[in-house]
Amino acid sequence: MYLLDETLWFPNPSEANQDGLLAVGGNLSPERLSLAYNSGIFPWFNDDEMIMWWSPNPRMVLFPKELKVHKSMRQLFNQQKFKVTYNTHFKDVITACSEIERPDQDGTWITSQMIDAYTELHHQGVATSVEVWQDNLLVGGLYGIYLKDKHLFCGESMFTKVSNASKYGFISLVRKLESEGVKLIDCQMHTNHLERLGAKEISRESFLEFLK
Repeated sequence: MYLLDETLWFPNPSEANQDGLLAVGGNLSPERLSLAYNSGIFPWFNDDEMIMWWSPNPRMVLFPKELKVHKSMRQLFNQQKFKVTYNTHFKDVITACSEIERPDQDGTWITSQMIDAYTELHHQGVATSVEVWQDNLLVGGLYGIYLKDKHLFCGESMFTKVSNASKYGFISLVRKLESEGVKLIDCQMHTNHLERLGAKEISRESFLEFLK
């Protein structure tokens, strides 16, 4: 495992350990975060830990053309159940993602330091948010990093306050990104929820080849 300082660099992702942990330390400057995502690396750590940088193998991804929209969701779209906007309330979305209770997690990894760092990336046009509304209330959403030159979107986190809101936002985003020429959506780690939407695991090597 590598210990990073203020120097802007990362080791080769192939040197990550079995769990996908590559390095610790460094900072969350916009420049370092941009380099990380362009190198197939992302940060994930708790508030009381050093910054941890990951490049897991395998990698959970979704090819937009393989998106699965089940009948119950198609009915919600036919009903126009929710309103979806983009990049109108980024800070509210990432804050909600940090505050939502998750049964399988103890606390949150989206610290105040992370919120500030990704909000700055949003101001630079790199971090994107999706907002899902019902009766003028923000009931769901997600955010991630949009690497337009690589035709890649890196999903970070989502939240929902009413049933199916985040899924509605995710499906809307995937359709929008596909229309913009995005070829791959990075979901990072396996979840059953993402698998039901059509995501699958590929090798780290294949993922890095796509980045090139």
